[in-house]
Amino acid sequence: MSDPRKAAAPDPDDFLDVDGSLSAEERDIRDTVRGFAARELLPDVADWFDAGTIPEPRALAKSFGDLGVFGMHLDGYGCAGASAVAYGLACRELEAVDSGLRSFVSVQGSLAMTAIHKFGSEEQKNAWLPRMAAGELIGCFGLTEPDSGSDPGSMRTRARRDGSDWVLDGTKMWITNGSIADVAVVWATTEEGIRGFVVPTDAPGFSANTVHGKLSLRASVTSELVLDGVRLPADALLPGSSGLGSPLSCLNEARYGIVWGAVGAARACYRAALDYAATREQFGRPIAGFQLTQRKLADMVVDVNQAALTALQLGRLKDAGRCHHTQVSFGKFACVAAAQRVAREARSIHGANGITLEYPVLRHMLNLETVATYEGTEEIHALSLGHAVTGISAFR
Repeated sequence: MSDPRKAAAPDPDDFLDVDGSLSAEERDIRDTVRGFAARELLPDVADWFDAGTIPEPRALAKSFGDLGVFGMHLDGYGCAGASAVAYGLACRELEAVDSGLRSFVSVQGSLAMTAIHKFGSEEQKNAWLPRMAAGELIGCFGLTEPDSGSDPGSMRTRARRDGSDWVLDGTKMWITNGSIADVAVVWATTEEGIRGFVVPTDAPGFSANTVHGKLSLRASVTSELVLDGVRLPADALLPGSSGLGSPLSCLNEARYGIVWGAVGAARACYRAALDYAATREQFGRPIAGFQLTQRKLADMVVDVNQAALTALQLGRLKDAGRCHHTQVSFGKFACVAAAQRVAREARSIHGANGITLEYPVLRHMLNLETVATYEGTEEIHALSLGHAVTGISAFR
């Protein structure tokens, strides 16, 4: 029997040795993305957040394409075909820098590219996916509307046939990458139900307006899409799309990335608080030595590591083909809430310094307000879990 007294002391950055179970390939991907994020993103992200935009999104897209993170979990068409855990690790390391940057990658790969990959024709896949994977083209995903958020089935965007063409009319809202996109995957109601369409953003009648004045997810481009009689050829329809389940299945892929991303944000806040507490002195000693501060750090390290375990378990289930969408809801519900708790505690440890961009904690805290809301609000995921355990739906 092993002697626990001989075990190595836990690493404060990975207290339960969650990453110790990663394969060599998974560790390589983690380290590659972490190194890229530290070199290329972290030095500038506070300025981008302050400016409320990404100054050179096309250059960033090309860098992400070269890194190989766009659609990395998809097979073929220039995509890496990586495991779900590997993709999750990439999301974790990107969101440890900023939620907006992980969202850029998630919307491109898990929403726009996944929709084309799942439901598109071979012609559509070959036309769009390789260049999107390379970061040469930017995509967005148009599902949410001004009056249709948690209830996307009530969408008002319509697509009607006119001869062999389709004509789309409607408005989409809160669309990441919308005003910088080359292609939009737009969901609309037709006579046959909800269907998806591949819409080049230079099509007549298509316009995108950037949303300004955001206090969260500021290092990101958020837009309104307006479709005013956008005429598309018959082959713009995603032939495999059918009903609301199609866009929701794409959202489930993106939610999975959010689970891991929240762990990254939580880890960044915890690490910042730990470093700050060790160096900030009051009453003649570091505040890390005070009982109340240590209790906060204890709560934070538990939240970070429990969230990390949840993300890894979901990744293993997903790679085994056994991950149900309600389990992803469990992950988003639990991990985002944990990250919010950690961010709040980290901000309190930083005191007045915590409200500045010199430290990452309030930036993460504000971003997590959006993360808790998009791709299924906390309430919706709670009801999804309630339905799963009771068998009774509270939605209708």
